[in-house]
Amino acid sequence: MKDQKMEKIVLQLVSPGKGILASDESFGTIKKRFEKLGIESTKETRRDYRELLYTTPGIEKYISGVIMFDETIRQSSSAGKKFTQILQDRDILIGIKVDQGKEKFFDSDKENITVGLGDLESRLKEYLELGASFAKWRSVFYIDENLGLPSEKLIEKNSEDLANYAKICQSVGVVPIVEPEVLMEGAHPIDVCASVSKKVFEKVFEKLILAEVDLSKIILKPNMIVEGNQHNFQNLAETVAEKTIQVLRETVSDLVEGVAFLSGGQDSERAMANLNAMNSTEEIHPWELTFSFGRALQNPAMEKWAGKEENKTQPQELFLQTCKKASLSASGERGAVRSS
Repeated sequence: MKDQKMEKIVLQLVSPGKGILASDESFGTIKKRFEKLGIESTKETRRDYRELLYTTPGIEKYISGVIMFDETIRQSSSAGKKFTQILQDRDILIGIKVDQGKEKFFDSDKENITVGLGDLESRLKEYLELGASFAKWRSVFYIDENLGLPSEKLIEKNSEDLANYAKICQSVGVVPIVEPEVLMEGAHPIDVCASVSKKVFEKVFEKLILAEVDLSKIILKPNMIVEGNQHNFQNLAETVAEKTIQVLRETVSDLVEGVAFLSGGQDSERAMANLNAMNSTEEIHPWELTFSFGRALQNPAMEKWAGKEENKTQPQELFLQTCKKASLSASGERGAVRSS
């Protein structure tokens, strides 16, 4: 029964033309984003902002699930209705970020491990009661060719922890989103991102298999294969698509139902153009390729909102439009948006 439920959740999350809204920013992350727009980060402003997103009419046509932060999954709208209920009433699944941030790896200034395994099972059981049906754990890998990063030891440790997290999730009936992110930060060319991502993804799947994780009941949330954000050349979407699919083919099991890409610091237009290029190719691949975007979905609406409670209609219209664009990109129909 538990397996059947998880299978249904996976298929719903990666149903064609739909994707996942990542709104699981930690206190520190959302504070930084708010500060850029002159918004004070308080419990109330964070609630108001998430309410703006979750109550946008029509998002259920494009969004299959929403990843929340611990604070958010417990919050209610200004009218007193639980956010979880608002979304579930529109058949949008509830997800929860369960990693508890990063710690330095062997006192490294550039390498971090993700923490939070200790009490994960008990927290997952509570989140299940609060309405969550899937979870997310993110591990990051920083590229520095001069220092030989990411190190083999870090790749081993973070991959093992991702696998243990996924196993614990499945043991309690929660679908795990497995998120290994090779960061865009740096001046490296696209081929370096490809080689590092291949090494990371291979190790992640090696550890998942060793931990006896059911690969048909996970969602993979990887980075796209792109050049570093300080590189002097930005590759075309077709190149990103070709190299990303190549790395996936070399590392990701056919048992995986869906790959929901993170935007990883790309702006909305580029992230969606890259996703569209992957879905526009005539090449057949075994996974549904979709999105689990945070900033790429949210930024246009957040900037339009700017913390002004009376300013709600236009940001919601913009958010809906952005979700639609992402949906079309996941369907390989991006051109339909450009002409609208």
